[in-house]
Amino acid sequence: MPAQSSDPSLTVALLERLGTPGVSHLEAVALRWLVELLELPTGTRAAFVPGAAAANFAALAAARNAVLARAGWDIEADGLTGAPPVTVITGHEVHSSLIASLGLLGMGSARIVRVSSDDQGRMRPSGLPLIAGPTILCVQAGNVNSGSFDDFGALIPRTRALGAWVHVDGTFGLWAKASPLLRPLTRGLEQADSWATDAYEWLNVPYDSGLVFVRDPNTLPAVTAVAGENLPDLSRRARGVEVWAALRSLGQSGLAELFERNCRQARRFARDLRSAGQEILNEVVLNRVMVPFGDASRARRVVTALQKEGIDWCSMTDWRGRVAVRISVPSWAMTDEDVERSVAAMVRIAGAAT
Repeated sequence: MPAQSSDPSLTVALLERLGTPGVSHLEAVALRWLVELLELPTGTRAAFVPGAAAANFAALAAARNAVLARAGWDIEADGLTGAPPVTVITGHEVHSSLIASLGLLGMGSARIVRVSSDDQGRMRPSGLPLIAGPTILCVQAGNVNSGSFDDFGALIPRTRALGAWVHVDGTFGLWAKASPLLRPLTRGLEQADSWATDAYEWLNVPYDSGLVFVRDPNTLPAVTAVAGENLPDLSRRARGVEVWAALRSLGQSGLAELFERNCRQARRFARDLRSAGQEILNEVVLNRVMVPFGDASRARRVVTALQKEGIDWCSMTDWRGRVAVRISVPSWAMTDEDVERSVAAMVRIAGAAT
């Protein structure tokens, strides 16, 4: 990984954490490595949080405070009562956890403008509403079902130029930045104001390993009144140690190989299932594959049997009015032979369910 930097915006307050100086140092190093690995702007501030939902929450809190400050409202002093309304723009395929975070932050559903999306769940730039007043645009790097990426180059510059804050929900798709082959999917993403991801999702570390990144280093600590801390959870486990270990052991080339291999395996799932007569609902651009297996009841039987036999732990999803099995390939342990066995089992079970 890159050599250590002296950038003060990424330094954890080591002197304020004398109880765990070693852990604090590893977290500071891991966060700096991540900002560089994901090619985020110099000066970006980062923090470990419980998960992707918490990362979205923290970023959106910073966004809310910042856009209100631009409108002359000091939310830390005056609260939300009487504040100018904040408009939030999302795509129709926005993840439910992001909507929940907006509700917790006092930005009700009536203030959310949903932009139409294409058949892969990508927000249509032509559908963006007129932007006036405090506004937050939420875009996706990796749709939870299709794996698709919004067109950041068409969405972000024009929105930020009008004074809006742009947040990227990159729960698993943000990791594409670390791969030369996958990086084109993320083109323009670095122009946003904040980003959220989860190291659990693809770095294969334990749960409770979310990450939030904010371009303006002063806005992240401002979401809490606790001096010297990025976020309110003062009592927490050492989330950064496993992330540091994964980055240190794999390095950039090892991470790229992992992500590219999993995406190649997802494409093989799609190819072999299609060859067996199954319909694939999405363009496989990352590590997600959606298969309806005919109808909802058969899809459910396939998932139940796969789980009972211990072959795969696929999940059910609803995609544009159709029930499907969602195959996700995020594991370092997945082999090509595993893919072959899984496909054979799916085809067998689906055939028996007719």
